[in-house]
Amino acid sequence: MNILITGINGFVGSNLVAALKAQHTIYGLDILSLQKEGVVKTYKWDELKLVCDIDIIIHLAAIAHDTKNKTCAEVFFNITTGLTQKIYDWFLSSEAKKFIFFSTVKSAADKVVGDILTEDVVPSPRGPYGESKIAAEKYILSRQLAVGSQQSAVSSQELADGSQKLAVSNKKYAVNSRESGVKSSESAVGSQQSVDTNNQFANSSQEFLLPTTNGLLPTSECPLKLTYILRPCMIHGPGNKGNLNLLYKVVMKGIPYPLGAFENRRSFCSIDNLSFVISELIEKEIASGIYNVGDDESLSTNELITLMATSMNKPVRIWKWNKALVQLAAKVGTLFHLPLNTERLQKLTDNYVVSNAKIKQALGIDKMPFRAEDGFKKTVKSF
Repeated sequence: MNILITGINGFVGSNLVAALKAQHTIYGLDILSLQKEGVVKTYKWDELKLVCDIDIIIHLAAIAHDTKNKTCAEVFFNITTGLTQKIYDWFLSSEAKKFIFFSTVKSAADKVVGDILTEDVVPSPRGPYGESKIAAEKYILSRQLAVGSQQSAVSSQELADGSQKLAVSNKKYAVNSRESGVKSSESAVGSQQSVDTNNQFANSSQEFLLPTTNGLLPTSECPLKLTYILRPCMIHGPGNKGNLNLLYKVVMKGIPYPLGAFENRRSFCSIDNLSFVISELIEKEIASGIYNVGDDESLSTNELITLMATSMNKPVRIWKWNKALVQLAAKVGTLFHLPLNTERLQKLTDNYVVSNAKIKQALGIDKMPFRAEDGFKKTVKSF
């Protein structure tokens, strides 16, 4: 298969190249056209018209989750949502048969209400990262609905009435308070660059009904084109950046972890399980849809600390500080941009368990091939 990967030079893109290059011909689309082992050619975004003979598109390019909150909301929408518009429109006009879009569980919910997050939840993201991702999802869904009855499970009446409810919930959600139209002369990804989208996203005065996620994409086994919206949990593996690196440095230096009083469970996604899912979607005729992707096992932060320490032959040092004092310290950290802030505390201590049952059922498997524990050991080794 000829596969085009956008954002190919990033963490996930680099790992996917390593996983897919032996069986497929890989092309890239990114800010810079760097040479990369296993990649025939990487195009810049303004060279998209030169790309041809692609069978499958894997769309990764986006602004990463900014834990320091230094990236303005407009950049998220110009890049994350704008690039999705551009590449998905290109996909619909191309000969490519499959489109795999990397969204995030954060597009569905910033916090999990109840025991587990499924694809049926009414999206309620918070912050520009999740909001720009759900806006990109909505664009894909709207284009799917417009393709025609051959590729949509909804009725012609629903196609004609964009304001009609598309699912069971009547909850409303405003995509973003900023418009994100971008200039056609700028086509590269980056905080100083944007993409021609030829339209604007809804601002806070334009509310629309966001559907639940089942039944909107084509459900027949062999439609003309297949579209997959993947919502992975926090991805970990070689080259991983972000909060896991911070946690690793704490353990490596022997600094006691002070948040042991917080009992939590969180879902993660190893890059190996993610690569397996991508390979299966490439090889099999899986029904289009929106799918959560994650490891089978959820872990507590205390378990993760223990796993890291054991992998490094370090003593496990977990302190159980008073929760109220820790939460107060996190608020102060948010004000003064300290390492421990409210958002990071939430990531480390909140419950966020995600169901991967739908993707496993679609792939016809009972469990993911790699255990979360093994994936984290590989991640720690790469650090």
